[in-house]
Amino acid sequence: MLKRIAVQDLRLGMYIHELCGSWMEHPFWRSRFLLTQQNDLKTLLASGIREVWIDTAKGADVTQGATARTDEDVAEETEYLLREADKSLSTSTTSMADEVRQAMKLCNTAKQSVVDMFSTARMGKAIEVGQALTLVEDIANSASRHPHALISLARLKNVDEYTYMHSVAVCGLMIALARQLNMNEERVREAGLAGLLHDIGKIAITNQILNKPGKLTDTEFAVMKTHPERGLRILQSSDSVSPAVLDVCLHHHEKIDGTGYPHGLRGDDISLLARMGAVSDVYDAITSDRPYKQGWLPAEAIRKMAEWSKGHFDDAVFQAFVKTVGIYPIGSLVRLTSGRLGVVIEQNADSLLTPRIKVFFSTKSRVQIAPEVVDLARQQDEKIVGRESAETWGFRNLEHLWIDQ
Repeated sequence: MLKRIAVQDLRLGMYIHELCGSWMEHPFWRSRFLLTQQNDLKTLLASGIREVWIDTAKGADVTQGATARTDEDVAEETEYLLREADKSLSTSTTSMADEVRQAMKLCNTAKQSVVDMFSTARMGKAIEVGQALTLVEDIANSASRHPHALISLARLKNVDEYTYMHSVAVCGLMIALARQLNMNEERVREAGLAGLLHDIGKIAITNQILNKPGKLTDTEFAVMKTHPERGLRILQSSDSVSPAVLDVCLHHHEKIDGTGYPHGLRGDDISLLARMGAVSDVYDAITSDRPYKQGWLPAEAIRKMAEWSKGHFDDAVFQAFVKTVGIYPIGSLVRLTSGRLGVVIEQNADSLLTPRIKVFFSTKSRVQIAPEVVDLARQQDEKIVGRESAETWGFRNLEHLWIDQ
């Protein structure tokens, strides 16, 4: 039986089914293992992870008096939290299909721009802020035409280009989120620049650590956690980077409950842009493939983030973020009432619960069917009844279903 418990209630002999948090925030490359080593327990207690899932069928149960929640309890709470965000406020002037074509070109040029920018910084030269702002402007214009096209495409980065395309993706997410929060356009651009530069400190981390396919040692993880401060020093060499952008670079790994780094800030001590950066950074990180872990599909990522959002993210910012990307973001694999599986290809401006789906598989006959677009806003007999795992079904390269519309 699965139970969710506080990390303080862990003891040796328990089987850890899942750590409640981004895998970027802890040094464990496995999320499921039998807890047998005292050093692993100490590492967990010091990691900032607040809760874990244990499987009592594979290991020890909680001790008497410890608080534990069941899978059903957490699922109900999570669905309630997500449905609270059910009002899509994003608007578009261009169809998803049309903007995807333009965004593809932009992603290619954006990647090269970030490669050049990071290479300049790696040689000890100051960042060309004007060049960065030009890229931010292009990304902002794409988001104005359609808020989901570029951020959906940028998520499809491969392992080798992660560092660069992660910066592009977080830039796009920050721009869309800033508009969702009704910021003025000057502030929107500043949020975008902060997203573009937030991880520049990683150029000072060796590839052996950044792309290690297994568990980081305690020493390696400590080095990884220095990238915000290294990034601050890099950006301070340019007089044109605003204090707000510097702050996001330094504090995008802080958490509302004070368990983040590098300074353990709490609540309102974390700036609004840094709180936005935290959500945007985690979402893109956990939906991206890494050398040691395959990324989650977007709907699963949003659900997981909602599970451990309390204490990790700012409530209002997370709700706005859900409105920005959707309860079922573009590319999500979902099951409909009819038993058909489909991929989300477009959000509905009136409700996040009724996106457009391209169905392609029947779970009843377990065969592929001719792709068909279903607009749930116009259907009374069909609705989403669950999220699905592409890995479980053996599906690969589902992105073609929403890219090739």
